[in-house]
Amino acid sequence: MIQGVSFNPYRKYQNPQKHQLPSRAEIEQDLELLSKKVRNVRAYSSLNGIGQIPELAAKFGLSVTAGAWLDKRNEMNQLELNSLIRNARKYGAIERLIVGNEVLLRDDMGIQELMGYLRRVRQETHLPVSTAEPWHVWLEHPELVRVVDFIAVHLLPYWEGVPAEAAITHVMRRYREIKHAYPGKPILIAEVGWPSAGNKNLLANASLTNQANFIRNFLQLAEEEYLDYFLMEAYDQPWKTGLEGTVGGYWGMFDANRNQKYPLTGAVYEYPTWEMQAIISCIVASLPLLWFLFRCRNIRLPGRILFSILIQSAISLFIWSAFLPENIPLNYFAWSAWLILLPAQVLLLMIMLVNGFEFTELLWRARLKWRAPRTALENATNLPLVSLHLAICNEPPEIVKNTLNSLAALKYPHLEVLVVDNNTRNPATWQPVQAYCQQLGSRFRFFTLGKWPGYKAGALNFALRETNPAAEIIGVVDSDYQVNSDWLRRLIPYFKRARVGFVQAPQDNRAWQHDRFKTMINWEYAGFFHIGMVHRDQRNAIIQHGTMTLIRRAALQKLGGWSEWCICEDAELGLRLMKEGYESVYVDEPLGHGLTPESFTGYRRQRFRWVYGAVQILKAHWRSLLPWSKDGLTLAQRYHFVAGWLPWFGDALHLIFTYLALGWTMGLLLLPEFFGFPFTIFLLPTIWMFVFKMAHSWFLYQAKVPCNIWQRLGAGVAGMALTHVIALGIIKGLITNGTPFLRTPKAENKPALLQGILMAGEELILLCLLWSSAIATVAVFGIEHPEANLWMGLLLVQSTPYIAAFALAMTNAFPTRETISAKILPVPAVSVT
Repeated sequence: MIQGVSFNPYRKYQNPQKHQLPSRAEIEQDLELLSKKVRNVRAYSSLNGIGQIPELAAKFGLSVTAGAWLDKRNEMNQLELNSLIRNARKYGAIERLIVGNEVLLRDDMGIQELMGYLRRVRQETHLPVSTAEPWHVWLEHPELVRVVDFIAVHLLPYWEGVPAEAAITHVMRRYREIKHAYPGKPILIAEVGWPSAGNKNLLANASLTNQANFIRNFLQLAEEEYLDYFLMEAYDQPWKTGLEGTVGGYWGMFDANRNQKYPLTGAVYEYPTWEMQAIISCIVASLPLLWFLFRCRNIRLPGRILFSILIQSAISLFIWSAFLPENIPLNYFAWSAWLILLPAQVLLLMIMLVNGFEFTELLWRARLKWRAPRTALENATNLPLVSLHLAICNEPPEIVKNTLNSLAALKYPHLEVLVVDNNTRNPATWQPVQAYCQQLGSRFRFFTLGKWPGYKAGALNFALRETNPAAEIIGVVDSDYQVNSDWLRRLIPYFKRARVGFVQAPQDNRAWQHDRFKTMINWEYAGFFHIGMVHRDQRNAIIQHGTMTLIRRAALQKLGGWSEWCICEDAELGLRLMKEGYESVYVDEPLGHGLTPESFTGYRRQRFRWVYGAVQILKAHWRSLLPWSKDGLTLAQRYHFVAGWLPWFGDALHLIFTYLALGWTMGLLLLPEFFGFPFTIFLLPTIWMFVFKMAHSWFLYQAKVPCNIWQRLGAGVAGMALTHVIALGIIKGLITNGTPFLRTPKAENKPALLQGILMAGEELILLCLLWSSAIATVAVFGIEHPEANLWMGLLLVQSTPYIAAFALAMTNAFPTRETISAKILPVPAVSVT
């Protein structure tokens, strides 16, 4: 039998602060349940129905230590005292009286006023009288000891941040300090206990097993030392979370539904259903594990082991998170956080598995499929007529002339070039190009359309209508690209296979070698072409990128040409070609070189366009990407189209959670009684996901991209710097249906320092807010608070993309001395026969 427990009879959805009070029958039920396990109960008030406790307790043989709740309301204090005195005279179940609970700690009144109340109760009753305060208040006020009959001390090591394993020792040390300071004075430990759930307090961890250990050890010690005590407390009180934070509701030996949390003997499990959860996770993981091990037998053993671990870890973490409400009591805010974080964690785990599969297959596959082996194609005969289309809009004439020179130098006999200018306002921009086309000969035809709908796709559709009827292959070249002379002879022979719809080689760049900013973004581009595209090519699922793409004309016309509603018309066309059953060929060999954007602004705008266009494609073709769709795509093609764009949605989630983290930090700082630190089970995977993503990129670059360690680092910074603009592209793409075509400037002037700061202005603001939140968290909670440190770590991880963006913008603003001038010098015309 337990000697005593603190008793608050409020049920799960009751709150005395809102005057939501238990009925007499509910109080009676609670006391009947307690009478089977305890001898005494402590009541904190004598009003609002709590004054019935002494009468009802007597029915079950329980003794009562009755209390009067005191605070700053003088009128209510008088009512409490009157009721306490009346009950003390009336009910024999009352053994002791406690006037006020931690009123000095809360600074609700001065010590002289409290001592006056104590003297009055002592004079008007015959029972022992005291007030309840923490141990340090009693040590600070010896004058208070002189007006009480016993010392009612609160010993709650959790609130002092004491680790659970040292809690009992701490309690006895404080108890002995009081006993030594006031020898001969009876001591009642009026509150002693440990919470079963909630946030950490410094080194103190609230958990079910910690509570069970504390209570068991204390009860044993109390019997050995003959301690007078009340355990804190009988039943969980969810309403207290508004006063004490998340732990406030979980000090009870019984939960709010009146179920005993743990036995006082035998085994105690923090998560009683953990075995069932483990079994479920193994069963759920077995299906993808078996599929992977059966279908990917050509992956070497280390890769199979690694990806199997990733599958099991991801599913186990999801099952654990899904069962969180079963494992941990949640308040309204915690439920809201769980409902938001669980779907977000699913997305993060999917991204991890996608990246892990790419990582595993590219590094440990015994033999990569080479779907386009190099043969004697250069010697092929009967080559078809190729029509090359060059769409330009406000392009510097000298850049276009250089491109035309490279096309004129192609070693390919059957060729025409159509240059289509659209939406260029100043005739002085396109007229030099028109004159140069005339100079290059009859194979080069120039068209100017003025204001024209459909952006680049509209211009390409016009060129398609003007194409020589005999042309079998359509090629698209960007205005800044200089192609290798063997480009067409190298790739056109692949069209001898009737099912080949388009042929693609990687994009590459020039004039970046002596510019730090351009070097960084050049190698960031290279990752997609030497890693992502190579992986996609294993299953005929490459993305068609418009630059230097070659398309079967019959297939293009069958599909109705280019889609003018989409600003990524090239990728959209590639998807439609695959839905029609056409194959692609990817030759991982750069056969031409273009220009990188000159500024961080141009780089951002280009990526925004790609992302927005991808969302347009997903919104238009989402039904075709469902696993059960019968629109002509293979399951592997659907996988690669979804998996390829999934990380961009992770970036959108990053931005959303940045704003949520900032708002949650405000809640932690300003409303700690309602906001607790989010669950560790969601925070740690987010941090580890960041680490995994960096490792994934680093090792794949090391294995597949021909760059040195500093170039790999630069590429990583450049890619991370785009996180914010990618997030904006995803979010805007989801909520809008159309956006102006954002042309990527190729020859902008270098920005000044102020322009460099403004280029990353949004990212810089978010960076400052995140760092300020991290600093404020540490300042308020201290560096010894584990959950505060974890939260601070998450805020700093969240800030890394914004650091990268600012760093890249500053790199762009401060070019190296060796930087090549942005001015594009004219190249002498190629001799044309």
